[in-house]
Amino acid sequence: MCRNIRPLNNFAPPATPDEVRAAALQYVRKVSGMTKPSAANHAAFDTAVEEVAAVTARLLDALVTTAPPKDREVEAAKARARSAERYGRAG
Repeated sequence: MCRNIRPLNNFAPPATPDEVRAAALQYVRKVSGMTKPSAANHAAFDTAVEEVAAVTARLLDALVTTAPPKDREVEAAKARARSAERYGRAG
């Protein structure tokens, strides 16, 4: 599950609220051990996702770096190339 959590810091443009929420959702899924909560756990699950997303957004806003922002397309291309090399497929 956690392989879907992507680095969100130092990108141009910055991470969107949807990207932050998606990372929070993956985190809560991982730590709770469930991808879809039961009706009894739905409220707690949703609250956890929203709280993790809020903390993540505050973290991203507070982080400071002197490195130039990374380009999403360039980083995606690098990841595809690493995957092709690792799994022996043409990129």
